[in-house]
Amino acid sequence: MLLSELSRSGTDIGIVLEALNRISGGRMVMNWEEIASGGNPYVVMKNSNIPGKSVMEIPGLVFGDKNKPVSRIGVGMTLTESMIELASGMKLDLLVVHHPVADAASSGGVPFADYLPLYDLAVIEMHEAFHGLHPGLTFLHGHHKLITDISFGGLPGNVLHKGIALEGLTTVGGLMAHMASHAGREIDVDLLEAERAIRGEPALQEATVANPPLCLSGTRDCPVRHILHFFPHTGFSLQHMEQALLMYPETDTIIASISRVRENHPIVELARQRGLNFIVGNPHSVEIMENGLPLACALEKLLPDTEIYLLRERMTAVPLSGIGHRGMVAYGREMAEKHLVAGPSSRTVSIY
Repeated sequence: MLLSELSRSGTDIGIVLEALNRISGGRMVMNWEEIASGGNPYVVMKNSNIPGKSVMEIPGLVFGDKNKPVSRIGVGMTLTESMIELASGMKLDLLVVHHPVADAASSGGVPFADYLPLYDLAVIEMHEAFHGLHPGLTFLHGHHKLITDISFGGLPGNVLHKGIALEGLTTVGGLMAHMASHAGREIDVDLLEAERAIRGEPALQEATVANPPLCLSGTRDCPVRHILHFFPHTGFSLQHMEQALLMYPETDTIIASISRVRENHPIVELARQRGLNFIVGNPHSVEIMENGLPLACALEKLLPDTEIYLLRERMTAVPLSGIGHRGMVAYGREMAEKHLVAGPSSRTVSIY
């Protein structure tokens, strides 16, 4: 039976999982026995060797009941308490998030079991199971991907794309203009300016606007053709870059996106030494459009009887001295001075 036929009699989480399994080409965990057996290569541990802070990625249903009816689904990048509260206000049934979730870390410091049932919310995660499924991220950065390795150097999640510039994009400047226009950067700039004016906070900063595409090696007039595209936060190292350049010696341009590197990073120095262009592209805050939007559209196509929402968070920063709401500033300073820095003897007893 087709997913569209199943959905006519009412969609549940089990049907959503089937849809995601189709989208991912069979990568989803459909039964928890797959985790114990080690049979799913997309179930991986992420660990910086900080005691108690590792997390297991489980591309599947993390919290909830497979038989739960679903009519409103939110697709997001990273589960946070803000997303949970938005889902509550919108009366969503299910959150499908890209990044792995973890008790308390993803839910306001409390266990899922104490928080999510309040709003009758279920959660599915994907991450590694979604990597490499579509060429959109490379298209948005101005090239056709020819080869993709989602475990470059044997490191799960260490994605490397080998690509060739899109027709008509022949220079570094052309690539960068393509990135800015396709990401709708001008909207983010206008939105930030409006928010600054409304809040009375001219120094307000926002993640996407603060991280524009940059050229760290070469000039905007330099020609581009053969591209290597990597993501620094996945563990991609200088040794990985040297290996990639041995494999693809025709490379003239390197792109780093989602995360970025600084001007003095060893990989940038390597690019300069070899006369290669080096561009940093869209930051992580844009991935909700790069990866989240195609996933949401695919779910909408397969589950026509459900409402699909794209959940996009904005991260802003303002100097303490520049906060526009003076009443809240006065509140913050009073709490700090009377209860936080004055010493234990001046504090009131709190049960929370």
